[in-house]
Amino acid sequence: MAEDKDCLGELAADLARLAAAGERVVLVHGGGKDINRNLQWLGQEPRFLDGLRVTDEAAMDMVEMTLSGRVNKLLVRLLQSAGARAAGISGVDGSLFLATPLRDDGALGRVGHVTSCDPAILSALWEAGFLPVVSPVSLGPDGESWNVNADDAASFLARTLGASSLVYISDVPGVLRAGERIPELDPAAIEELISSGIATDGMIPKLRGCAATVVGGAEKVVIAGWSGPGTLGRILRGDSGTVIRRPVVG
Repeated sequence: MAEDKDCLGELAADLARLAAAGERVVLVHGGGKDINRNLQWLGQEPRFLDGLRVTDEAAMDMVEMTLSGRVNKLLVRLLQSAGARAAGISGVDGSLFLATPLRDDGALGRVGHVTSCDPAILSALWEAGFLPVVSPVSLGPDGESWNVNADDAASFLARTLGASSLVYISDVPGVLRAGERIPELDPAAIEELISSGIATDGMIPKLRGCAATVVGGAEKVVIAGWSGPGTLGRILRGDSGTVIRRPVVG
């Protein structure tokens, strides 16, 4: 946990430097390990179906308390300690993210996917000099909170904003081929990795999500690992991670 907090502190310092340089930065976070731990403290065993968290009413309460409460405010504190003016919100605030059920059969409970994004609240925070920290808990069709995957929420937001960069911090240094980092990909190359069996399991939806993000409006997506202070600068310069870019036309 201390090691994780060290990495988060380094991330906060990097983000604070970008914000101080005038960049419009937003941090979208998850917190699956924290949710699992808190559920177990309450005597509830986390349940998954096809790799997705089953989120009934009781679990949704814990998801929201953990993500929009503890994790969100931890990141806000770290950013403020690093010199940034940070403000923590969730996808519920200002109807930032509207979600619909991910499955029609109800087997996952309150698990949704983002279908609409209104970034007005982010614009207001940026104009006031704040760095927004966003929990992916979103507003469902019933007016209640819904559990949404943080990667999916970040992707939808990047497409809506036409972001210059969307960075996914991973536990690997990038997309690998025979143990070596692939510096750059486009959507066609991603499909080749999948068809050749190089990309497997959870990397397939992640890479296809990255391709959809750049096709949908973001300029680039980067998948990278954390490598100490200054990592974000190295990532944005193209010196670290795997960059997924829009397909070249013509």
